[in-house]
Amino acid sequence: MLKSQIQENPLLKVAEVELHYISRVNANDRYKIVSSRQAFEILMQVYDPNKIEHKEFFFVLFLNRANRLLGSMQVSEGGITGTVADIRNIFQGALLANATSIILSHNHPSGNLVPSTTDLNITERMTKAGEIIGISILDHIIITDKEYISINQIVS
Repeated sequence: MLKSQIQENPLLKVAEVELHYISRVNANDRYKIVSSRQAFEILMQVYDPNKIEHKEFFFVLFLNRANRLLGSMQVSEGGITGTVADIRNIFQGALLANATSIILSHNHPSGNLVPSTTDLNITERMTKAGEIIGISILDHIIITDKEYISINQIVS
């Protein structure tokens, strides 16, 4: 079909999607994460200390094959007792960042580090989705203003 025919037919008009990733950091200069503790320390720089005890947030860290940090993304901001972790949104970010693995994280404003059934279910669903597209879930870290717990260490 000719380009002119496509332009004339309103049923054939489609939006163009362009994906790109711009990195301004040399791969060897990126921070390497090798433990839950290191991930927690990075996450404490990402979360707003003035809000961590008041609202629940969900963040993701994107890593390359060498576990070097590509970036972070706030997935959602919720209320006192919950927030949404949209699988499509999380993996869209991972794909755009060219991540081969991710670390999930959310905070518990209550200060309680015990993962809920929902927390465990989200981790399981994310892990299954990641397996399909080749992106590993390295960890799911629940944090408070001073402490953390790794769901992967609980489940292992």
